[in-house]
Amino acid sequence: MVRRLKASRKVVLFFPAFSSQEATAPLSLLAISTPLLRSGYAVTLVDSTVTPDFKKRVLKEVQDALFLGISLVTGPMIRETVELARAVKAWNRDFPVVLGGWHPSLLPEQTLGAYGVDVVVRGQGEDAITEIARRFEEGGTLEGIQGIAYKHDGKLIFNSERPLKPIADLPPKAYHLADFDAYERLCGRRWAMYTSSLACPFNCSYCTNAGVYGRKWNALPAEQVVEETVDLTTRYHLEMLWIVDDNFLVDLDRALQIGEGLIRAGAHFQWSIQATTNLTARLTEQNLLLLRRAGLRQVCQGVDSASPKILKLMNKTFQDFDSIYQSAERCLKAGIRPSFNIIFGYPGEGVKERQQTIQFIMDVCRRFPGAEFWTNIFTPYPGSPIMSRAKELGIETPQSLEGWSDYFPRYTVLPWLKGRDHARLQTMRDYLRIAFDRQPISKYESNKLIRKLQKALSRPARWRLDHDFYDLPVELWLNRKLKKLIPVAKPAVDAKTLKPAVEANCP
Repeated sequence: MVRRLKASRKVVLFFPAFSSQEATAPLSLLAISTPLLRSGYAVTLVDSTVTPDFKKRVLKEVQDALFLGISLVTGPMIRETVELARAVKAWNRDFPVVLGGWHPSLLPEQTLGAYGVDVVVRGQGEDAITEIARRFEEGGTLEGIQGIAYKHDGKLIFNSERPLKPIADLPPKAYHLADFDAYERLCGRRWAMYTSSLACPFNCSYCTNAGVYGRKWNALPAEQVVEETVDLTTRYHLEMLWIVDDNFLVDLDRALQIGEGLIRAGAHFQWSIQATTNLTARLTEQNLLLLRRAGLRQVCQGVDSASPKILKLMNKTFQDFDSIYQSAERCLKAGIRPSFNIIFGYPGEGVKERQQTIQFIMDVCRRFPGAEFWTNIFTPYPGSPIMSRAKELGIETPQSLEGWSDYFPRYTVLPWLKGRDHARLQTMRDYLRIAFDRQPISKYESNKLIRKLQKALSRPARWRLDHDFYDLPVELWLNRKLKKLIPVAKPAVDAKTLKPAVEANCP
């Protein structure tokens, strides 16, 4: 499969759109770019979210490149991945296509078996990608490169696993490759993602984290986080960082040291974190005031359900609702927005359990104006503990890479939640969106009259949620009409409207 390409030292990296207007630079590709650049390779990064006619651009760039690398997660990103891989193979069937990211790491065999995929990188790719580039450049084989799988003479070859590295041993990300101007034009805000720790010590049954990183939490030193975030936001004029750690507050002392360091450094950017509810509850009012001074504006927590039965099934018995109320109150007093995520439709959830969750949401939002909730429908992702029960639950897992493209929370239909029940739940979620204010990352502008009209719709929406009544949803119709009057950036890809990929007649 491998052949010399005129001693090229160029690598093309592609990031498919994730059906979101809240886009920014892809961390996965920035992470593997640094070791490539340090090894003397030229890197061209193409993100379809901000690149018009991305296919034409990629096909132009690969003309003098070593290989094409694509990073993706389960869901609609797979459509563009498959489409582009086929286009590249139509141009040159011998040109290498390398896939990495969460989905290929969790399902390497099925991913590698897809047409157009030559190599799969499993887990961390910083070291593997430079070894792959060197072998391609030299015209050698991929034998012995840890953490990868590849095709050879029609066979799938799986090399040994590559041990995970602590995050402190990984190189900094190549943020200079990101076109922050383009992302700002898309969503109206200049922001970036940043990772200060990896993994989570808990093992929630729906989470895929342990499937990639295990459960051993590890983090960057507080001093390094302060130095890197201040430099990043200053250098690229960023107003906000989303710290995408799975559980930022595992080490409370470290979190407070980061806050103190940012204050001493005179940082002027805002930042958000996510953490489990039990760890957030440890923050005192003094802790929160310190973090607020340091720029913290939002704490996201996975409440997931208000039903003790469902929480037990989720392996979340550590959750204490009294502490959730307390932390919401403390956050708001400190000027920090508490955001909570909910998962509806988890196996075992019935009308009673769903109503417990709705009542909890209504109570929190009424008692603590400014708290916000975001909802999803349960999606059984590969790599999560509950996926081992897929057959028992009646879940038909896709048998091809392309089949996973429809696995996306907004559109999930489950064996136990379909038809009228699924439609009713979606309507209920729509009412939750207008019942209380939520603040997305993307900015939008609207006049005061439209905002007042939208606020007026929240009252009947709350009544419906209180009474579990969703017939004739006229408020939702009116809200859609109002939205047409608000200029909001639209995502480059919408998973709902994409048509199934056409199967190619491939050798």
